[in-house]
Amino acid sequence: MANNLLKNPSGEEQLDFWELTENGGSQWKVEDMPGDCGHDFCLDGVTKYFVTSFELCLKRQVIDLLAEDFSGEQLDAQPPVTVEDWYCGRTDCGCTYQMSASLLDENQEVIQEFKPDHVTLDPDFEDCSWKQIKHTFSDYGPGLRFITFEHGGQDTKFWDGWFGVRVTGSSVTIEV
Repeated sequence: MANNLLKNPSGEEQLDFWELTENGGSQWKVEDMPGDCGHDFCLDGVTKYFVTSFELCLKRQVIDLLAEDFSGEQLDAQPPVTVEDWYCGRTDCGCTYQMSASLLDENQEVIQEFKPDHVTLDPDFEDCSWKQIKHTFSDYGPGLRFITFEHGGQDTKFWDGWFGVRVTGSSVTIEV
């Protein structure tokens, strides 16, 4: 199994290793599972999650693949790159979720991007329990040297505090 290239994917080290690209409202926070009005998580070992607020909160990591001991030859062979994330809402407040991941060349120019539509979770009409989003990049051409991973969102009722989307268990892996 490939190693997760994201550092601190579930908040065990608070917000360390994450660049807070948007930190609105009451700002990003880390909470313990399952949290107020929360849902149990399905993967063993994940005990915390990141939670957003009433204004947009986004955080990202840029992974330098050469610094992670991949060679240019390994990367130019276009190994599969898989990104995945878990997100959920509360049982008492709606939220929006967004994520994106990009494969970048040595100049940090985009080679290929995965940017699904934003998701709105409304507890009055749907199950807001933990959901996984997953994508595998392939056939992207030579030149991969960096990967960016960004995710976040906010609540839909603009309540003060931490009522927005919850994210955890994020990963970026390369099969070489």
